[in-house]
Amino acid sequence: MGDHAISRETFVKGAGLGAAALSIGFPAFIPNRGEAADTIKIGQIAELTGVYVSVSQAEVNGAKLALEKWNKKGGVMGREVQVLVEDDQNDPGVAVTKVRKLVNEDKVSAVFGTVNSAIALSASNAANALGALYMVTGGHVDAVTGKQCHWSTFRTCHTSWQETQASGYSIAKKFGKKWYLITPDYAFGHSLAAGYAAVIKKLGGEIVENDLTPLGTRDFSSYIMKIEPKKPDCLIVLVAGDDFVNFMKQARSFGILAKYPVAGPQAELEPFLALSPEERVGYWGIEWYYNSPLVFGKSNAEAVAYVKAYRERFKLPASARSTFGYVTLDRMLWAMNEAKSLEPAKVAKALENAHFQTVWDGGAYYRGVDHQLMWPDYFAEMRPHGTPGDKYDIFNVIDRQAADRISESAADQAKVCNLKYPA
Repeated sequence: MGDHAISRETFVKGAGLGAAALSIGFPAFIPNRGEAADTIKIGQIAELTGVYVSVSQAEVNGAKLALEKWNKKGGVMGREVQVLVEDDQNDPGVAVTKVRKLVNEDKVSAVFGTVNSAIALSASNAANALGALYMVTGGHVDAVTGKQCHWSTFRTCHTSWQETQASGYSIAKKFGKKWYLITPDYAFGHSLAAGYAAVIKKLGGEIVENDLTPLGTRDFSSYIMKIEPKKPDCLIVLVAGDDFVNFMKQARSFGILAKYPVAGPQAELEPFLALSPEERVGYWGIEWYYNSPLVFGKSNAEAVAYVKAYRERFKLPASARSTFGYVTLDRMLWAMNEAKSLEPAKVAKALENAHFQTVWDGGAYYRGVDHQLMWPDYFAEMRPHGTPGDKYDIFNVIDRQAADRISESAADQAKVCNLKYPA
C-alpha cells in the first residue's frame, strides 16, 4: 500500500514540471484549476500471497508506473491520485471483503485488479452490488465479459476463448490433433479446456485426457505418470503461476519434456524465469512481449518509454502482467479525466468503444457490447538462454492474431451479456 503513495510535495513538483513527464516519453498535463484539490483514491486487489504472487506483483508494479505517469502530468481533473492495494489472499471470499472495505471504508472511486479468475467473478459481482466501477486486470475466465457481465465491469486481459482460438490452430498445425490437457480445477482452467475442446472439435481431433489438478498442487507425479500411456501428439499445460513452475520441473525430471511437445495458451514471463533453461521449452500463446516487432510495430514511443522505465525501476523486463496493470489503471484514469467525473456510469460510458494507441501495435478498445478489451494475441517459441546481452529475452514471437479473428462476435456476445445500466 505504501509503495503506491506519492507525497504531496512530489506530486506538486511533478505537476509543475512538464519536462519531467516528457523525459520518459509522456505528455505534460495542465490541471483544471476549478477542480477540488482532494485526493482521488483507487483500490487495487492483488494476490500478494499464494501461487500467483509473482505475476500479481508484476500487475501491481505496472500500475505504479501508470499512477506515476498521471500524477507527474497533474493528476486527474487536477487532483492527485492514490492507489490503495489490498491482498485478496487468492481467495474469492476474502476478495469480496476487500472490495467492500475499499468502497465502503476507504471511499475509493473505483477498483481494479486480480489474477485469479474465480476472484475476478466474485469481485465483479461485489463491485456491481455496490454500484462501483471494477476493471479486471488478469482474470481470463469467459464469464466475466460473458454470462456474468456487468455494466460496471471491464476486462483488460484476453478471454480464455480468445487465448485458445489464438493458439489452438497453431498447436494442431505444428504438432497434431491428439492432445493431453493438464488443467487447473477452477473457473479459469475449465474455461480454457472448453475453448480447446471447441477448437479440436472443428479440426476433427481428440482430447485424450483433461486431467483436473487442484490449485496449489505441489506434487504432480501422479498426473505426469498418466501421460505416456496416452501417447498424445502434444501436452497442453494450462496451469499457471507456481503450479506451472512445479509442473514443468517435475515433467522434466520424469523425462516427459524430452518425449512430447509441450504447448499452451498462455506463457508468463515470471514463471518461465523461475525455470532452468532445460525446462524452458515449448510453443505458447502470449499476450504481450517487451522485445518483438510483431508486438510493437515499427514505432511506438509510449511502449519504448514504458519498457525502459519498468526495467530501470524494477530491474526486470516488463511482462504481460505488468502491462495489464499499467494499461488498466491508465485507461481508468483517462476515462475519469475524459468524463470529468468520478460517477461510475459516466466513466464506464467514456471507456466504451474509445479507441486508443498504447504499448502494443495498432489500436485497442473496450467493446461496448461486453466491455472486453479488443487487442491482438501472439504465439511464441522458447529461447531458453535468452539473447546476447539480454538473458531475459526468452520468447521469440512468431505469429500475431488480430482481436476480431479470435473473439466471439459482438452479435453472439449480445445474446449472453446484457449490461443493464442503472436508470
